Amino acid sequence: MTDTHTRAVVRYLGGESGHRSFFGGTHSRARVLFLAGSLIFGMVFTPLIGWPALALAATSCAFTFLVTAKTHRGSIVDRRRKRSRWKKRTHSGTTTFVPYEVGAWDQLQQALNDVQGGQGRAGRRAADQARRAIVAMRANPDGADGLGWLQYGRGEPGIAWHAPVGEQSYLSVTFAVSGQLRGIESSTVMAQAAHGWGAFLASRAVPSALVQDVQVTTRILPADTALQEFWVLNNLDPTTPPAAVASYEEVLRLTGADAMVQRHFVTVKWPLTAAFYDAATKYGEDRDGWRGLMLQEIASTQRGLVESRMGHVEVLTARQMTAVIRHQQNPSRPIDFVADVHPARLGEASHDEFSAHVVDGVDPISGATVEWWHRTAAIRAESLATAARTQLWVLELLIGRDLQFIRSVSFHLHLVPAAEAKATARQDLVRDTAEALSRQQAGQLDTGDTDVHMTAARRRGQDLVSGSQHHGAVWIGYVTISVRSRDELARASRQLEETCSTGLGIETLDWMDSYQSAASGTTWPIGRGLVATTPSFSARVYNRLAGKSEKEALS
Repeated sequence: MTDTHTRAVVRYLGGESGHRSFFGGTHSRARVLFLAGSLIFGMVFTPLIGWPALALAATSCAFTFLVTAKTHRGSIVDRRRKRSRWKKRTHSGTTTFVPYEVGAWDQLQQALNDVQGGQGRAGRRAADQARRAIVAMRANPDGADGLGWLQYGRGEPGIAWHAPVGEQSYLSVTFAVSGQLRGIESSTVMAQAAHGWGAFLASRAVPSALVQDVQVTTRILPADTALQEFWVLNNLDPTTPPAAVASYEEVLRLTGADAMVQRHFVTVKWPLTAAFYDAATKYGEDRDGWRGLMLQEIASTQRGLVESRMGHVEVLTARQMTAVIRHQQNPSRPIDFVADVHPARLGEASHDEFSAHVVDGVDPISGATVEWWHRTAAIRAESLATAARTQLWVLELLIGRDLQFIRSVSFHLHLVPAAEAKATARQDLVRDTAEALSRQQAGQLDTGDTDVHMTAARRRGQDLVSGSQHHGAVWIGYVTISVRSRDELARASRQLEETCSTGLGIETLDWMDSYQSAASGTTWPIGRGLVATTPSFSARVYNRLAGKSEKEALS
């Protein structure tokens, strides 16, 4: 992730995964903690026991650098963490998901009570199987853990209420958009579209705004000719020659073969903070105030998306959003199929493998059982080559001819107010400059990383100058691929890596192995996948000083 901004058509992305640490550069949290512990140990025990403590501290530092060194397959620490996570999940039974049903739950509880206290190996095995079956049955799939609804009525905007474990609660609303560009457009239209989207994000990054994150999701799936067939069915002249009908059917078949279409969604998140609670009191008590405030926020967001040239903008209902999520798990379901959908039932039965999320579903048209294999990877700024990019830099990922499989591409943006983003850019520039001078005075050659980071920090500082109306952002991207079998998934993974490497400048994809079911949720339109950065001390002080609005004030 990295700081960026929203202003011009060409932007510099990549190279930075976070802000500078005490040791210089953008080291991982694990490396910083281990190095700090080694230094503290050396400073405390060297005066007491002499050179053995110093040698042990130096050895610990060297070992830390070794096990946290980044490779194309991640560091040793990362790989050990994945193996440990997978072992724990397998032992606990959370690798399997079964949608919750009251009757089935009661049966499982009764079965557990019957086998508890059983003697011998067979009794213990039966009790363990019963417990694992109970663990597998959950209300929500791992990708949507803690999701409920503040508003889920028919014909009204669906307002999802999220309370994920260990994270801040928030509300989210998803908008279906037709997109900014259609076919061949001029450079002027492209520039206006980029500026419009930047203005939309900047207007919601100000400290007074209640929005915190924005997620942009594109679903790439095979073309569906159902609407054309339905139109023909209702408008076809009975006297039409059979040859003409057959000719039109052939046109539909040829145009639909190997064709992929895109569906675009924008998800906006409102964190449940003190500022949100304070604003909601102006609209009513308790949840009624929340809904009143959200109706105004939704209308404002919809106007902003229209003004940012996002084309036709539609607010999804809870049933529509649930249909999208279930389609992403089971692509055999049409993305707009809501006949059998209930917002309380988000998940399809599934199980995990180390590198795959496998969904066992049913084709609602034919009634046949189907199996879909999914795999998700993260696109991180540290793996992205630093270069000037336009808003079309991911076009190869969206419409690449070599990628003939279903996929979802999602980018999450955490909006940062200009004052905080500017202070961070200035701090990073100072540390990068100090590191460059230190290497120069020591007679060392710069490897190029410091210069790249310093240039990026300088650009951020220039773009965030006072009066520019620009703000900062932290971003991360995710891609989920969906195919029919394990072998197809292996081939699709290789194709995706090749396309990202040659067409997008992404050196490595970070596959979310060992927890693929939860990773699938990062490309669902629910705002999962980005942990907000901790505000600086000065930002927290100013927020506390701002306090709450006056009771007599209108807003």
